Formats: sequence, C-alpha cells, structure tokens
Amino acid sequence: MLLLALPAFAKPESLAPLAEKISPSVVNITTSTVVAGQTGPQGIVPDGSPFEDFFRDFQERNRDGDRPRRSSALGSGFVISEDGYVVTNNHVIEGADEILIEFFSGQELKATLIGTDPNTDIALLKVEADEPLPFVSFGDSDLARVGDWVIAMGNPLGQGFSVSAGIVSARNRALSGTYDDYIQTDAAINRGNSGGPLFNMDGDVIGVNTAILSPNGGSIGIGFSMASNVVTRVVDQLKEFGETRRGWLGVRIQDVTDDVAEAMGMEKASGALVTDVPEGPAKEAGMLAGDVIINFDGDDVADTRALVRRVGNTAIGKAVRVVVFRDGKTQTLLVTLGRREEAESAVPAAMDAPAEGATETEMLGLKLSTLTDEFREQLGLGDDMDGLVVVDVDPASEAYEKGLRAGDLITEAGQQKISDIKGLEERVEATKEAGRKSLLLLVRRAGDPRFVALSLEE
Repeated sequence: MLLLALPAFAKPESLAPLAEKISPSVVNITTSTVVAGQTGPQGIVPDGSPFEDFFRDFQERNRDGDRPRRSSALGSGFVISEDGYVVTNNHVIEGADEILIEFFSGQELKATLIGTDPNTDIALLKVEADEPLPFVSFGDSDLARVGDWVIAMGNPLGQGFSVSAGIVSARNRALSGTYDDYIQTDAAINRGNSGGPLFNMDGDVIGVNTAILSPNGGSIGIGFSMASNVVTRVVDQLKEFGETRRGWLGVRIQDVTDDVAEAMGMEKASGALVTDVPEGPAKEAGMLAGDVIINFDGDDVADTRALVRRVGNTAIGKAVRVVVFRDGKTQTLLVTLGRREEAESAVPAAMDAPAEGATETEMLGLKLSTLTDEFREQLGLGDDMDGLVVVDVDPASEAYEKGLRAGDLITEAGQQKISDIKGLEERVEATKEAGRKSLLLLVRRAGDPRFVALSLEE
C-alpha cells in the first residue's frame, strides 16, 4: 500500500487572543422607529347584530392600539476611527428615528447618521465620546483566499456580543446589486449580525456581514459579507460628502455571449455590448449602439459587471480612454465621466422614418410586420422609432428560446438599421456572405434594448 505524506497545516490553538483584541471595536446597534397604530377589523359584524355591542366594547378597550407606537430593531456595527465613526448596514438603520450604540464595555451612546448607500447596503454613523474609542482598520479583501480563516462578530438574534469562526468559502459573489462583491463564508451569521465585521487572522476587517442564504431564517453556513475594498470607497465618500459620487458613462449594456461574439466577428466573448447610448458622456464622445467596450481606462473589461464597478469607482469629471470594438476593428474614445446619481433617464436614439404600408413575412422563427400607425399606438411608440414588429414567434424556434416575443420591435440587423422586410433580407444575405453563422438583432421591448444573435444555419 502506498502511503502519501500530507503536510500539516498550522492553525491557531485558540482564537481567544484575537477576539479579545478586536472585541472592543465591535458594537451592538438598537434602532427605534415610530410606526402608525393598526386599526382593528371593521365591518366584520353586520348592523343590528346581537354581537354588535360586544365588538364595540372590544374596540373601545383596545383603542390604545390605534395610537402610534415605537418599534425597535437590532443589528451590529464596528468603530473605524478613534473619533467615533461607525460602519453598519443601511438596512439596519433605515427609517430609524433614534440609533443607540452599545459598546463591549457596556457604554451606550446615541449615534448620528452621516450617510447611506443603499446600492451596497452600507451606512456610516458618528458618536461623540469623551475619550478616544477603540477601533479597527480595513484590510485588503482582494488578498483573501478561499480557505482562509475568518471571524464574524456581532449581535446575532439579539443575544449580545458573539464570535463565530469559519473560512472564506468563495469570493466575488453577486446577489442582486449593481456593485455586489461579496465574500461568502461558513462562519455563523444570523439575524442581528447584519452590519458586523468579518475579520481576517490579522484582525483587519475584510467584509461587512450583510446577508445569509437560508430556507429557515437561521445560519446554514452560507453567509455573505460585502468586500472591504468596496466598503472603504463608499465610507470615504460618505465621510467627505455625506453621499456617494460615482462615475457615469451613460450607456446601456449587456454581456457578450458566444453567439453574439461570433455574429460580430469577435475572437472571444468578452467585454460589454452597448445596446443604447442616451444623452450623456458616452454619446458626446461618439460611442454608438453596437460598440463593444473592451477596455476602460487601461483595464480590460471582462463583462458588464466588471465595467459598471470600474466606472463607478472612477472619479467624476475624469477624462478616460475607452477602447471599443466596432465594425471589425478597435477604436479609442475619450470620455469625460459624469455623475451617476445625477444622471437623467435614458432617451432612446432617434430612428429613420417608418415605411408606408404594412407587409409581413416569416423568417428566423418569427412572423414579422413593418411598423404601422396601428402598431405604434398599440406599442406606445413615437414617430421617431422604426423597425419590424414581431407579430408571432414559433414556440419551437431558437428565437423563442432566446426570449423574443410578440410585440418586440427589431430595429437593427447586423448592426445596421432596418425599416422593412427587404432590409432584413439584405442583412441576412450579407451576413451569410461574410461567412458568419449568426445574425445580430437589436430588439426593443417597452423601450429597453438588447442584442440577440440568431443562427442562420438551416
């Protein structure tokens, strides 16, 4: 029998020294909110009923329940400076009239809200203390590796200061937010831990405990902490401005799939495909719908998520070089970023005038019609919009599988505007002659654009 010698991995005999060192900086947070009283059920007894007097007396006795009352909630947080700045989750303090901070020593102080960022679920508080407060520093979350030991601290289920240990289970998790960058951990995180810190073995904060995945509301070993490298940028802006100030490029984008890349003649599926360019920085710089952003400010763009985060972390007013893939070659644009928080609603780009008279055809699994005044009224389209209306979709077709439905408007084919059936047929033939297997369509639904690649192979 062959025996393999496995190396022994060192781990601390006890986490107590580290816990004792960092515990004074962790706080419990209690919020208080005035909520309207609930009026009892009305009309449950008909007029003249023998039970009418009984229910009237019951409501009189419970009239106090109609008065406004205070509702409390619990959470966690941590001190990041000796002068009293405290970080927690936005959902912990959202809507609170009063915020009370309890320290490990038992001291209690009222907190003032400095600013919040719902996009990352981060809030910054401030307390005034007579003496410098114990605090902890942020670490570099990018250095955290899957398998590294971590400690979560906080106020789970209102039980007071509590410590749990585990490892980094995964990194770069996205839940539902635009700027999500979560560290997944199996360290026990429960309700009440929200806003508490996730420490590495050096005692540095590498995450803010935010959410759990659980079928029953309790910890099953899948917790999520917002990465410290996201949090620090938010905290710095909240401290300086009381709000976030993110860069804004001014485009609508989607990921580049393998079939879209093939239809566009790209060597690999990467970058962010521009589906629309409303009024804003990108349009002023000459960016077009159909461009694929492959590099932003010197960094390659892997996908839409990477681009959104990169743009958001770039200073407002900075002129950045953006490399796009257009018509089979690259082009560099100089874009001066705006501020995302002040961005106006996107305005669809103008189209050519509509064709007169309606004609229909069936191709690519779609039944298509030219855009008539009747269709414009049904779909709520302005005179500046043109294209082919999807009247029906074959349920067995690739088009149906990729989400095309009746009522969609196809405005481009092969990155060229189309207004009639002939235009689409010409784009199909041109795509085949170019040796490509898929045709790229720009589809709009309720004004929102996206690109879809459909196979041309029989």
